[in-house]
Amino acid sequence: MSLVFAGACSHAPGITGRAHRADPALRDGFYASLDRMRRALEAARPDALVVIAAEHFANFFMNNMPSLCVGMAGSYEGPIEDEAWLRIERVRIPGARELSERLITEMMRDVDLAYAEEWKFDHGIMVPLHFLTPRFDLPVVPVNINCQGPPLIPLARCWAFGRALRRACDRAPERIAVLSTGGISHWPATPDSGKINEAWDRAFLEKFLAGRREELLAYTDEDTYREAGQGGFEIRTFVALSGCTEGSTGALWFYAPIPIFAVGCTVAVFDVAPLTGPRAAAA
Repeated sequence: MSLVFAGACSHAPGITGRAHRADPALRDGFYASLDRMRRALEAARPDALVVIAAEHFANFFMNNMPSLCVGMAGSYEGPIEDEAWLRIERVRIPGARELSERLITEMMRDVDLAYAEEWKFDHGIMVPLHFLTPRFDLPVVPVNINCQGPPLIPLARCWAFGRALRRACDRAPERIAVLSTGGISHWPATPDSGKINEAWDRAFLEKFLAGRREELLAYTDEDTYREAGQGGFEIRTFVALSGCTEGSTGALWFYAPIPIFAVGCTVAVFDVAPLTGPRAAAA
């Protein structure tokens, strides 16, 4: 079965933890777009959801930091953070152990991966799941990309990972949805927390939604750090989704800088028509 859904959204802890302090008009518009994404996801009837997220030193640290890691567990627990702080109660989320192993095996034909049978979900996965799978009943295959500690995986390898993931999904009999989640410009846990470079975000989103591979891969870490902060390294999750939706275009359902959430809040969904022609043959 082919990929049945692909989307991207933001994941900052303030989205749930500081909701009461946000501009109501912006917050409610963002929440409404996330609810629209939930309905689209449910309409796609996926058997599992692959979530491509960023590492926040919740499960890995610099003594053992994989560039790419895929979860291969029967279930996961989250959030790892304090429930009252994040305002999400701790739950157990079903995994897809056998599907994960098949996807990993297939992707290893093209990219090198680590995998983990133990995983605690932090806000990077729990905030999106809170809105998109509020019953926490859809099996999840988590993907971690190191966006924290250099040396960081090159953007070209993130794109290649996404393409390998698409091929693996299209060769699986299950109906699979993929979600990438990260920030664009943001400066978390610094004196600049709450700063957002809207112009940079919108320029990146234009390239991302159009699937302009060469322009996406032209970003350097030096430029990203200067213009988008250390949180901007999380564009890797978006670039991976671009590889996964190669040849497709996306629709931006919401974007607005919400400083109390400390990130430009994004909701986007991609066309996921089956691979055809030369792309299908190459896959």
